[in-house]
Amino acid sequence: MVLKIKEFIQKYKELENLLADVSVIEDMDLYKKYLKERADLEPIFLKGEEYLKVLKETEENKELLNEGDEDIKALAKAELTELEEKQKTLEDELNILMLPKDPLDEKNVILEIRSGVGGEEAALFAADLLRMYTKYAERENFKIEILSESYTDLGGIKECVLLISGDKVYSKLKFESGAHRVQRVPETESSGRIHTSACTVAVLPEADEVDIVIDPKDLKIDTFRASGAGGQYVNKTESAIRITHIPTGIVVECQDEKSQLKNKEKAMKALRARVFDKFKTEQKNEQDSNRKSLVGSGDRSERIRTYNFPQGRVTDHRINLTLYKLEDFLNGDMTEIVQALILQERAEKAKEI
Repeated sequence: MVLKIKEFIQKYKELENLLADVSVIEDMDLYKKYLKERADLEPIFLKGEEYLKVLKETEENKELLNEGDEDIKALAKAELTELEEKQKTLEDELNILMLPKDPLDEKNVILEIRSGVGGEEAALFAADLLRMYTKYAERENFKIEILSESYTDLGGIKECVLLISGDKVYSKLKFESGAHRVQRVPETESSGRIHTSACTVAVLPEADEVDIVIDPKDLKIDTFRASGAGGQYVNKTESAIRITHIPTGIVVECQDEKSQLKNKEKAMKALRARVFDKFKTEQKNEQDSNRKSLVGSGDRSERIRTYNFPQGRVTDHRINLTLYKLEDFLNGDMTEIVQALILQERAEKAKEI
C-alpha cells in the first residue's frame, strides 16, 4: 500500500508542476485535462499524506517504548493504540479510493421515465420524478435536454427521455435505474384512501459513435406529424422522427423540435444509448450471470425505492436507508442517498478484490 500511495502522491505533484508550467497554461484544453486529473487524485493524495504521517508517528512511538522512562513508555503505548486504529481506518478508506474507476462514470446519461402501474396517478408521479431529477441536475450544475416527452390530459407523464450532461453524471445517476414506488392519496381519490403506484426509470450512459457503431442499413426511419397532449397542437409538417434499429428491434421517437434534422439527431442519441446498453447488459450477463450486486442490478423491474407521502419518508431498499425528508428529496436534495449508494458500490468492489 505504501508503494501505491507514494506513486499517487508523486503523480499528483507532477500534475501540480505541470499546471504551473506556462506552456500548459497557454493550452487551455491541456490545462483543463491536467486540472481534472489532479482533482481526481486529490482525495487519494490527502488521505495518503495523512496515512504516511500516521506510519511515521507509529514508528517514533515504537522507538519510545525502548526508552527507560516509564511515563514516556505509558504515553507512547496509549498513542500507539490510537494510531493503530487510525491506520486501519485510513487503510480501509484508501482501499476504496484506489479502486479502479468505472470507465462509464465520466459519461453523460440518457434518463428515461415511464409511468407504470397506477394509471393517471402513476403518470402524475412520473411528472414528480422529472421535476426531482431536474432540480437535482440544477444543484449539480448538470445540463438537461429533453429528447422526447408524452403527457396525459391532467399533466402527468406517460414517457419522458432526457439527456443529462455534465461532470461524471453517470457516476451519480446510474443507481436510479429500476422501479420507483409511490404511496399517497391521489387528488382524484374522494375517500382519502392511500394508493400505491409505480414508475420505471432507466439510466443509460450516452454512447458516442466510437462506443457503438450503427450501420445506417440497419435503420428504418419514419417521419410523421408531431402532436401534443390532448391533440392541442398538431404540426403541419412531418418533422417528427421514429427510428427502428432492425437487429435489436429498439424503437425511438422524437418530436420536440420543429426541425426534422434536429429531431433525428436527438433520436440517434437515444438510440445509440439504448443499443449500447443492450450490448453492455448482454455482455455483463454472460460474464456474471450468477452474481448480483448489493446495490442492485439496474434491472428496470427491480423495486429500488419507495416514496411514502403520509409518513414523509423516502426509503432506498437496496441499502435499507430511510430519510424522513421526502419534500426536500423531491426538490432535488438527493445527495445523501446518492453518496450512500456510491460508497456501498465501492465497498462491494473492495470486498471482491
